[in-house]
Amino acid sequence: MIIGLDHVQISIPKGAEDEGRRFYCGLLGLTEIEKPAALKGRGGFWLQVDDRQVHVGTEDGVDRYTTKAHVAYEVDDLEALRTRLEGAGYAVNEAVAVPERDRFEIRDPFGNRVEFTQQWVPLTQPRSKE
Repeated sequence: MIIGLDHVQISIPKGAEDEGRRFYCGLLGLTEIEKPAALKGRGGFWLQVDDRQVHVGTEDGVDRYTTKAHVAYEVDDLEALRTRLEGAGYAVNEAVAVPERDRFEIRDPFGNRVEFTQQWVPLTQPRSKE
């Protein structure tokens, strides 16, 4: 039976690894990790995100702008990230509201949908009426 999630994979065009690293490692601050030697020849790169991985593979002939498929990253300061992304020229798309979360999405330089979310944190806990 399934016991957890090991990794997710997204794709970018073949030969676009440098641009992908500038976006995912540079702008978003994710950490690149070493791919196993047996897989290095396939192109792409791997990222560590907390205790999981995002594998960035390469493939051509994909219209990434037409899919709802995406990775959602939880962040600790959604508004700071919004400012950073808008400053870098990315259009922020407001996401449909969901309970107890703020969120928005963008398209990466290749058209992949990328969601960013932050859980609401109550400023104070209600006092019990005893």
